[in-house]
Amino acid sequence: MTLWLGIPLGLLVVAMILLLSSSIDFRIRCYKHDKNDLLELDVKTLFGLIKLHYELPRLVFKGLEQGVIGKFKETGTATTGVDTVKEEHFDKERVEHWRKNIQLAVRSTRGLKKWFKETVSHVKISKLDWSTDFSLGDAADTAIASGAAWGLKWSIVGFISQRVKLKHNPRVFVKPVFQDEPSFSMELVCEGKMSVSYTLYALLRLLLRVLRVSGGIGKWRKLLKRMRREPHGQSLE
Repeated sequence: MTLWLGIPLGLLVVAMILLLSSSIDFRIRCYKHDKNDLLELDVKTLFGLIKLHYELPRLVFKGLEQGVIGKFKETGTATTGVDTVKEEHFDKERVEHWRKNIQLAVRSTRGLKKWFKETVSHVKISKLDWSTDFSLGDAADTAIASGAAWGLKWSIVGFISQRVKLKHNPRVFVKPVFQDEPSFSMELVCEGKMSVSYTLYALLRLLLRVLRVSGGIGKWRKLLKRMRREPHGQSLE
């Protein structure tokens, strides 16, 4: 009896050690060349046993009222096994829903902003490449804009480096293209990870912060119900 009890307990201990020693790895790629767009997010954990792939192959701006429309694709071992393709609408109503949800989350959690900053500071970025080629159609304007683009990029990179851990120096490029016609191309690749053990610890701290607010659990339930009721993309399957 002791042997039959010890085997599953030993396997459970080994599984917990493997779980806590693994990490959540992610890769973000954003690409744009004239009218061609692509936004990809890959997430994997448990040494690659669980994988998720999100893809937004194209964004179309439909005006101030309709906002931006894009086709959203989800695949991976953590899904139901069937590729999900949806048409997503990002308009003023969607943004307003997000704003209200964030406000409710802040009211429902003690020190949510502080918790978020501390959690993000444990993200380790191993790769950050950002290149931009563009032309404004005029050589002088393109040269001036390239200088402004350099300054803007390094300001953004500096902002990010203050909040996450950069394991390697980011590679940032701005290439002015001197031609008569306007053009724009950009590619951003970001790779990083966060340990599963700290992720679980951060979730536990988040729960404790919610419990410190009167009615915090009830407010979070309300928030999750509201998020489920909000309009989402229409499935194209």
